Amino acid sequence: MSIVPLLAQEVSSTDMVLIVLYMGITAFLGYLGYRHTKSAADYLIAGRKVHPFVMAMSYGATFISTSAIVGFGGVAGMFGMSLLWLTFCNIFVGIFVAFVFLGGPTRRIGHRLDAHTFPELLGRRYDSALVQILAGLVIFLVMPLYAGAVLIGGTEFITTAFHLDYTLALLIFAIITAVYVFYGGLKGVLYTDTFQGAIMTFGMLALIVGAYWTLGGVVQGHQDLTAMKNEAFVGFKAIGHQGWTDMPKFGFGQGEAPAGKPSPYNLWWIVVSTIVLGVGIGVLAQPQLVVRFLTVKSGRELNRALVYGGAFILLMTGVAFTVGSLSNVFFFKHEVVTGKLIAREDTSIVVKRDPGQKAVAFPCKLLHLDTTNSGKADTHLIEMGIDVLDAEGKVKLPASKFLPRAEVKELDDGRLEVRPRATAFTRAVVYDEKNQTWMCNPDSIIPIYVTTAMPRWFRILFLLTLLAAAMSTMSSQYHTLGSAIGHDVFGRLLGNKDGSASSRSIMVVRGGIVVGLILAVILGYYSRGGYIIARATAIFFGLCAAMFLPAFIGGLFWRRATRTGALASMLAGFVVSTFWLVLVKESEAGAIGLVRVLTKGPNSILHAYPNWPVVDPLIVALPISAIVFVLVSLLSAKPSDVHLEKCFGDAPAKA
Repeated sequence: MSIVPLLAQEVSSTDMVLIVLYMGITAFLGYLGYRHTKSAADYLIAGRKVHPFVMAMSYGATFISTSAIVGFGGVAGMFGMSLLWLTFCNIFVGIFVAFVFLGGPTRRIGHRLDAHTFPELLGRRYDSALVQILAGLVIFLVMPLYAGAVLIGGTEFITTAFHLDYTLALLIFAIITAVYVFYGGLKGVLYTDTFQGAIMTFGMLALIVGAYWTLGGVVQGHQDLTAMKNEAFVGFKAIGHQGWTDMPKFGFGQGEAPAGKPSPYNLWWIVVSTIVLGVGIGVLAQPQLVVRFLTVKSGRELNRALVYGGAFILLMTGVAFTVGSLSNVFFFKHEVVTGKLIAREDTSIVVKRDPGQKAVAFPCKLLHLDTTNSGKADTHLIEMGIDVLDAEGKVKLPASKFLPRAEVKELDDGRLEVRPRATAFTRAVVYDEKNQTWMCNPDSIIPIYVTTAMPRWFRILFLLTLLAAAMSTMSSQYHTLGSAIGHDVFGRLLGNKDGSASSRSIMVVRGGIVVGLILAVILGYYSRGGYIIARATAIFFGLCAAMFLPAFIGGLFWRRATRTGALASMLAGFVVSTFWLVLVKESEAGAIGLVRVLTKGPNSILHAYPNWPVVDPLIVALPISAIVFVLVSLLSAKPSDVHLEKCFGDAPAKA
């Protein structure tokens, strides 16, 4: 299937020129990175001579991806502005704490030990090849989960905006991104990140201005959103949703949850433990971000980068979460869709799908409209819910109370004018090709909002914004996972006794990139739906925090930290996180299916204890990992003075 004819139907010549221009500039910057990559150090850490603005923009562009804009923006469309606490954590923890307290020591120790990657930094700090190999192996195996989430975010918008097949868009998007990092190394990544960060800045500024303009201003938009609190989807209300401008209802373990029913107050724990803390704290131990501190030549560059990075993160996440929440006002109050009716279908819409359990689906009438005069349905709206009747004609399932009822008017020219009267969640209707069902897909909220609420010229601008966001993050992800397997694992196992970078290992790095790309594409194909972007991101961030954060921070500031303590902490964080994901966390444990196989029942071993099945592994695994790190370090032999002087540059004080 050729992509050119498909794109030509939806993209104007001006749009094509802009896309080609963007790709050309990105390719040129990747080529510059390739030309200036003369050594393994250039490929892995850009020669340690990066300008602070470039470093900050690269850090921010790597940090913020389609995962934040599309994935978490969609979650904000469902759950509201409580996600702005994640913005606070991103800035305070991910920028201020990271740059002010961790960046300088990381740079100094990294330079002293000639570390080129995050696993190598840990390995050399603890004088342990095993630490480096273990960290590299875990990063290589787990990072494709995060890369797959970012891939889905960009693909969702391309599929929505240009009506391409999801699988085709997924493959094209992944391959284009991988090419830049495959040849350019970290210099190519940094160059393209800076350019892409500038595009993201302009695109998000235009998005927030356009959103408030559409809703009648800042005050009006927020007042209307507050007034809509009772319009929230009934499933969200059942677990603590109190409106898009309020925090979810708090509670823990209150009452017994009926079999197969959601526990009361689950939403608070989903938002706070998984989204705010899981991602907000996990950012400190992100290998693709920590390595940015190794690229600057002095602490002064880090201080100068702090302001750039903070402003960038505020703009990116603050806008995405605010617009995601406000999209409810547009869909419910302002949206008018006009198009030719292609079909009116009696079907069911899936609103919840748990692995191993029957999907929750409500019967409804769907309108399939052609809004672009292409002759094909491009917009799918819920016209009304249909009540399910029992044998006696009584209402068994009042689906009409759970789904919106659109206002439909036939125009003189035969087209329909439809006011969907939907919220963001019930407006995001897409066809699930894998399961061959219609579903409400939270990851489609932002793409659908942009393609319907914003002018056509903005569609291409936002496409470039998402391309920039996804490519900047994924290029760093591929670079990191490739470096992890090539430099940190095989580099140590196959001849680099001192762990030094070598040109020979670069080929293995590039082979790792290809493997990581394939894994990310597979995950992206099989994991669509169920706000998987946010969930997968939180899993990766939380696992990195539980496994690496105690050893990382302890290695920077605590001379008494030992290699045994680091290894024990990393293993404890990994084991506890894995145990929680496999046996306790209901959504992930359900996807794995082990509990269901063993018990022939629910997905979690703690299903009878309200709230525990939705508590994030980070809440349990990180404290255990930290305690293990301290206790084992105190009980094991302390590092030699010679090694400590090599790490910190001065002899420890005499006792």
